[in-house]
Amino acid sequence: MMTLNLQHWRVDTDAEGIAWATLDKAGESANSLSRAVMSELAQVLDAFDRSPPKAAIFRSGKEAGFIAGADIQEFTQLDTAEKGRELVERGWNLFNRLAAVRYPTLALVRGHCLGGGLELALACRYLLAVDESGTKMGLPEVMLGIFPGWGGMLRLPERVGPAAAMDMMLAGKTIDAKRAKRMGLADDCVPPRVMENAARMLVLSNQPRRPLPFMQKLLNGPLKRVVANGARKQVAKRARQEHYPAPYAIIDIWAKHNGNALVAPELVDGIVRSPTARNLVRVFFLQERLKSFGKSDDKSGDFKAKRVHVVGAGVMGGDIAAWCALRGLTVTLQDQSMERIAPAIKRARASFAKRIKDSLQLRSVMDRLIPDPEGLGAAHADVVIEAIFENVEAKHALFRKLDAIMRPDAVLATNTSSLRLEDLRTVLQNPARLVGIHFFNPVAKMPLVEVVSAEGGDPEMAKKAAAFVRQIDRLPLPVQSAPGFLVNAVLGPYMLEALKAVDEGNTPETVDEAMLAFGMPMGPVELVDMVGLDVAMAAGKALAGSGAEPPKCLVERFNAGNLGKKTGKGFYDHSSGKPAKGAPGTVPAGLAERLVQPLLDKTQKLVDDGIVADADLADAGVIFGTGFAPFTGGPLNYMKIRNG
Repeated sequence: MMTLNLQHWRVDTDAEGIAWATLDKAGESANSLSRAVMSELAQVLDAFDRSPPKAAIFRSGKEAGFIAGADIQEFTQLDTAEKGRELVERGWNLFNRLAAVRYPTLALVRGHCLGGGLELALACRYLLAVDESGTKMGLPEVMLGIFPGWGGMLRLPERVGPAAAMDMMLAGKTIDAKRAKRMGLADDCVPPRVMENAARMLVLSNQPRRPLPFMQKLLNGPLKRVVANGARKQVAKRARQEHYPAPYAIIDIWAKHNGNALVAPELVDGIVRSPTARNLVRVFFLQERLKSFGKSDDKSGDFKAKRVHVVGAGVMGGDIAAWCALRGLTVTLQDQSMERIAPAIKRARASFAKRIKDSLQLRSVMDRLIPDPEGLGAAHADVVIEAIFENVEAKHALFRKLDAIMRPDAVLATNTSSLRLEDLRTVLQNPARLVGIHFFNPVAKMPLVEVVSAEGGDPEMAKKAAAFVRQIDRLPLPVQSAPGFLVNAVLGPYMLEALKAVDEGNTPETVDEAMLAFGMPMGPVELVDMVGLDVAMAAGKALAGSGAEPPKCLVERFNAGNLGKKTGKGFYDHSSGKPAKGAPGTVPAGLAERLVQPLLDKTQKLVDDGIVADADLADAGVIFGTGFAPFTGGPLNYMKIRNG
């Protein structure tokens, strides 16, 4: 065994005759299943064929986790149908071979185990999950516009039943170690300190796998059609087949071909080389680029905040404070009185209780969210975020007070969405320290945060702000100070054009339907209701200039006090919690293109003006900040392809 000369795998046989195969991909911080890694795994299995071990345990040599999946860089090189099929065949055949070996095998899963990584683990007889916060398992290929072609579509339904497997594969969901054990995906779940002994005992135990309940076996066999039809209906509510073909292909390959994509080569080629897959892979790399803004270039390490102070306990301030506490930071929340802070604390508790079922853990998170009407936390905070109402004088008064007590190295940030940083920072002793950290509503759902720099700002503070944004699991987008920054600046003209279309006699439902068919997650009129008609009025005036009139349909509702979701009524009635919509009329030809054009033009202008550094970052910002149809690869990518 020791004669194997491998770059990425290490194989050691212990005194009991168990072979430990450790994947430690050379030159990378995380393991992925590149062509070279898979080729070496085949060599490991060859060696085991020649001299079978008593058992084999597969584990990771990385701190970062088990295996992050296939090497996504290789997806960008699939320029022929043959290459796509060869990629699927490589993993399908190798993992089938692993699943068929005579000696017992076990995957010791600690940290992330995604895509091809989980498919490798599923090909082992046993899966032992390590119970710690980083352990996450899933088959998220659908998020890249592709499918789990290396045995996941065959083996996951066999392990956990088809309904739970479809739920994971079609939504790209990940699950933790405890849930994996409850579902039957993992045979056991153990703490890190005993993982190696537990792995030895389990792999030699000869214990049978937990059998799939009889009804689940039927649903995975003769009654497959029932599950497939239900899954198709669920997917159709979220994604149209012409935009996102992969989830529909997953259902078909499982139901008709028992998870073997190679039986349907036209599907493999239609999915793997589709524009959707190409664009979603592009979006993946854009997301990785945003993540990189939180990392420092030098050896001194990244800025790590421990304490955050938020001023303003309204919806935005309260939700920012709650999110930071949920991500492990100690947070002080300031407002003029306890009465003003109490609703934010109550809202946070209700939100946490939905996510955290363990009462001790819930209390521990709540203990980190501290009401602070006196503002004493500002002196000790690493990051101070101002989230009070949009008024320059009020913010000036607050900044003077904060400036006197804050540490000079702490980040001072404003969550303003409409005021210029240049106007806000004039009262500071060191004006260059002020940065914008602009969150979007709802804070717990929106992944993007704009990190705003004003001219002459301190680049070190902007770096710290980006590192903080990454620390709380958000995507930092560097932008320059300008009205609306990037996201709000592009949404304004888009919503305005939609309301002009309503003024022309189209129903709000028809206008929304045009953009839902285009691929937007929400129609622009419903978006106006969500944002608030008062906000849209203010934005409309700013955009249209003093001479132009805002759309009549907006003015009428605004004057009647119908401000959208916040008042229960706007363009739609929201009294049930969801907008009550009638049936859309026939969408006029070209309406979607007309509505999206102002958004495209504004995005291009912001790149030309240097508000955002380049077209790729603009695309990333508009996708993650507005939900702009990800299958297009972003507004500027869409415009480039459309214009040829």
